[in-house]
Amino acid sequence: MYSDSLFDSPVAAAPLAERLRPTHIDEVIGQSHLLGEGRPLRLAFQSGRLHSMILWGPPGVGKTTLARLMASAFDAEFMPLSAVLSGVKDIREAIAEAQRVLQQHGRHTILFVDEVHRFNKSQQDAFLPFVEQGLVTFVGATTENPSFEVNNALLSRAQVYVLHALSEEELGQLFERAQQVALPGLSFADDARERVIGYADGDARRLLNVLEQLQTAAATAEVSHIDSAFLDNTLAQNLRRFDKGGEAFYDQISALHKSVRGSNPDAALYWLVRMLDGGADARYMARRIVRMAWEDIGLADPRAIQLANDAAQTYERLGSPEGELALAQAVLYLACAPKSNAGYVAYNAARAFVAQDGSREVPLHLRNAPTKLMKQLDYGRDYRYAHNEAGGYAAGENYFPDGMPDVNFYQPTERGLEGKIAEKLARLRELDAAVKNK
Repeated sequence: MYSDSLFDSPVAAAPLAERLRPTHIDEVIGQSHLLGEGRPLRLAFQSGRLHSMILWGPPGVGKTTLARLMASAFDAEFMPLSAVLSGVKDIREAIAEAQRVLQQHGRHTILFVDEVHRFNKSQQDAFLPFVEQGLVTFVGATTENPSFEVNNALLSRAQVYVLHALSEEELGQLFERAQQVALPGLSFADDARERVIGYADGDARRLLNVLEQLQTAAATAEVSHIDSAFLDNTLAQNLRRFDKGGEAFYDQISALHKSVRGSNPDAALYWLVRMLDGGADARYMARRIVRMAWEDIGLADPRAIQLANDAAQTYERLGSPEGELALAQAVLYLACAPKSNAGYVAYNAARAFVAQDGSREVPLHLRNAPTKLMKQLDYGRDYRYAHNEAGGYAAGENYFPDGMPDVNFYQPTERGLEGKIAEKLARLRELDAAVKNK
């Protein structure tokens, strides 16, 4: 009833995504942060010990594939459930099947729950006793933040692994594998290949579905070479008006960023909506909005940073299209906020200095002295506790390594809150100068 038969399906009849599904973790494209040598999931495969886990990542990044590979590697029964189609009754039937498989065949069961975030609290709770008993190893797949969508009780019993969207280079590797295995007679112009990879937007399944669609269309049209004109005549409108992998994408994100920096809320909103309408990944847009808040506003208005983070989190909670309103309002606020890149400039200046400078010793008076020996070695001696000083400031105190040249990485602007920060720092520097001049 629940047994996995997909690997036994006739190869010729299977969709392209199934024909190219990896049979070993070394064949998996992407997720090197988890599957590379010494990385967590590879170690899990090598350990010989199963553990419950939640695979969190966008669509088409290999969540189902990894669960199937785990079942194969550990000679376990693979039992899939879809949270979209299943209820508590289906969970009970799956558990009963797992018990039967264990009793009759001595095989452990990996219970794979796709889109686990769709299950409500009582449905998620139904797994707990069987996970605790060790009857099943629970593997949940979700595109949503498990912190919000998975019960704490279940979350505490499962390791969360974050999967990333495939890079363009990784999609290119998959593209080549698909050509070699299933599309040997079909060639692609360079610009057509780039557009197809861009259209996939990090989603391996989407890439393979598009290639399969193109293969069918090419066979019908009796062509063996795919160019941009053929793409325009074959694929959806989104591919024509928005190219995730090409120049148009980067031009538009540049226009959005510069509109925010230039304090034009209408233009910023236009470019945001233009990109969302054209198929841009809203999560990517949320990340860029957070970056804008830190890079171009910073301490001139710290509320912008918080609001950008809140908007990104709201999108994670609501998804599209409701969550896009939060991104739109964040863009409007950022465009209207006072601007400062002083923090950004200071950070880059500090990085450049440290990169070329030597490793300077921490002065004794700044060192911590938790032991008697450290105190005997003068760790922390003569340190001035700022709270005990007039105005809460130890005027003239040195916090840099000895022999450090004078630096002034952070130079606040006079805009927004940063103007008040600039005034305060100026007063403190006057106090420092008065002590040094005594």
